[in-house]
Amino acid sequence: MSKDQIKQLIERHLPEAGLIETALKGVRFFHVTEAIPCAPVVYEPTLVAIVSGVKEAILDGNHHAYDSSRYLLCPMTMPVEAGTPHVTKQNPLIGVMISLDARVMRELALEMDAAPGVKRTPGGGVSQGLTLARWDADFTQALLRLVELADDAMDAAVLGPGRLRELYYAALKGDAGAAARRAFGVGNEIARTIDYLSSHLKEPVTIDDMAAQVGMSRAVFHRRFKEATTMSPIQFVKSMRLNNAAMRIAGGMTVNEAAMDVGYVSSSQFSREFKRMYGQSPRHWGQSQHFPAGTV
Repeated sequence: MSKDQIKQLIERHLPEAGLIETALKGVRFFHVTEAIPCAPVVYEPTLVAIVSGVKEAILDGNHHAYDSSRYLLCPMTMPVEAGTPHVTKQNPLIGVMISLDARVMRELALEMDAAPGVKRTPGGGVSQGLTLARWDADFTQALLRLVELADDAMDAAVLGPGRLRELYYAALKGDAGAAARRAFGVGNEIARTIDYLSSHLKEPVTIDDMAAQVGMSRAVFHRRFKEATTMSPIQFVKSMRLNNAAMRIAGGMTVNEAAMDVGYVSSSQFSREFKRMYGQSPRHWGQSQHFPAGTV
């Protein structure tokens, strides 16, 4: 019943296709009625809960679908492909996207690691970088209490931070909890490296540089990074650059501008690597893209 209530609340605010910011900071409702094939995007740390329809995300070639039985938790910035290939007007995609506040998640993760008697649950589904988790009772109730605040700006301002913290806590206790605590708690070196890479895409970077930054040997860093993201560090950097460029091109930026904006010196090298990853030239790809709100 709680999921139905969440769906009704979202539909009341967003009866037609679209994407809206709510009165709650970092909380967006989406309603999608068009089928869109998966396309390259970059997920920031976020939680996505679906109450109608199915959404897909692809990480390093592995397809993962989630719906009203499982939510997605992405604790780190990740280059993925995402879309809504099975959506129709009769079976729309409806849900909520919640940006994760790193400071609050870190505080909770550290408090939980220090607390006695905390139930440790294995990371479920995909990887540390992209995790699917069952909608358990605690998560469902916390999400309902959160979205109820969207009806009143004062309630959202006063009670919102506490309700968000409650939802984060429910997620940290659930199937995605182990992966999220690794990303935000003690030993979060890989997540910190990814944060750094995300804000320094234009700069040249080597595995040795990344390993030295977190005090690991090259071999240990490479292994830990691949365990967390399913990709090697260099593969991850390339995917981040190409996905960011693809988003810029879809938004109207020229191919050359997008290439330079993510650190490519040679536009011909950029075009070769883009075509190798996505199967068509960046120019042709940009001309074929159309992203209704909420698809990514």
